[in-house]
Amino acid sequence: MVNLILLVSILLVSFAVGYVLILRVPPLLHTPLMSMTNAVSGVTVLGALLLFVTRRTSFEMALGLAAVVCATFNVVGGFAITERMLKLFKRRERSP
Repeated sequence: MVNLILLVSILLVSFAVGYVLILRVPPLLHTPLMSMTNAVSGVTVLGALLLFVTRRTSFEMALGLAAVVCATFNVVGGFAITERMLKLFKRRERSP
């Protein structure tokens, strides 16, 4: 029970710190920030998948599944947004 309270408090503190840091990023830096959050989400996916290797309770497995789903959603969305941003900088071919 103490471990669960500790883990939830770490989650809440990291959420609050991350939220404050993201709010202070200038709009010009959002694309590099997106690539960095993709890397962090990739590490989250790997960590949550490693959770499934060990013997855990069903609650911990559900949390691991939620982490995999959320982080995967973040990675896929980040790549889609980055691709759209890069299309803005491609040169259009002129017709002769």
